[in-house]
Order: sequence, then C-alpha cells, then structure tokens
Amino acid sequence: MVSLRDFTENDVDSIVTILNNDSVTQFLSTKIPTPYTLEDAKWWVSEGSKGDLIKAISVNGQLAGCIGVTRGDFEYQKSGEIGYWIAQKFWRKGVASSALDQMSEYVFSNTDIVRLFASVFSSNAASMGLLLKYGFTQEAILQKAIFKNGQFYDNHIFAKLRSF
Repeated sequence: MVSLRDFTENDVDSIVTILNNDSVTQFLSTKIPTPYTLEDAKWWVSEGSKGDLIKAISVNGQLAGCIGVTRGDFEYQKSGEIGYWIAQKFWRKGVASSALDQMSEYVFSNTDIVRLFASVFSSNAASMGLLLKYGFTQEAILQKAIFKNGQFYDNHIFAKLRSF
C-alpha cells in the first residue's frame, strides 16, 4: 500500500542509498548534492523536508521516494511546481502514480493552489507518460532550457488545473 507521510530519522540511510543511484538522480535538479551524504540526508529529514507539501512516499512502511509541491511566489502564489523521485526498485509498480494522485488531490482539496505544474527533462519519457495519464496536459517545450552534466535538455512543461 502506497502512503504519503513525513520523513523520519529512520529514513536517513535509505535516502542516502536512493539518491546515490545515478538512474534515480539523472533527471533531478542539481540542487540535490552529488554524492549524497549522510549529513545531507540528516539535514533533509530535520529541516529540508519540513512543510505540509513535502512528503515521503512509503510502500508498506518502507521508504520508496519523495513527492513535493513548491508554491510560487508573489503573483504565482496560486501555482505550485510538483516534483518527485522514486527508488529504482519501485519503478513501474504504480508507486509514482499513486503518490502523484494522492498529492494532487491533497493540494487541490487543502490549499488555495489552482495550478500544479511539472518541469520534465526531454529524455524522461516515463515521467511525461505518468503526468499525461493523471490528467496533466503538456503546455510547452522550452528548448535547451536545462543544462546538466555538460548536456542540454528541452524542458517539457505539464500542468493540471483544479476543477471548480
């Protein structure tokens, strides 16, 4: 069973393992340190993950990933960017789908955010397919907007609006 919960101290070692897997981090922001250390994970659990819109993804009590929404500032305050990462052993098992569905429902039911959007690397077909499956529509392709590890990627923007 997939559930969303707060991160705990018990997640620290798993976070380090998951975020040192290049397959998991290849399409994540470089805000996530590489290599990912024990100190990074302790900071994430005690400070970085605090807030009602950042949750650990748990499968039968085991850490499977993270999902969060970053609210926009100023005139973008009713919009939030959703992002997620999933441990490789949980790929293609419905975990990301369930987490995306749960977080979207939570945000639209419990906040004043009316627009969720995701920025996806052009090579990340799995994430694009997931977003489309769960009601997001592709709004734009920003050419060569992402530069990571010496390579350019197009940034595919997907959005989902709260229905009133």
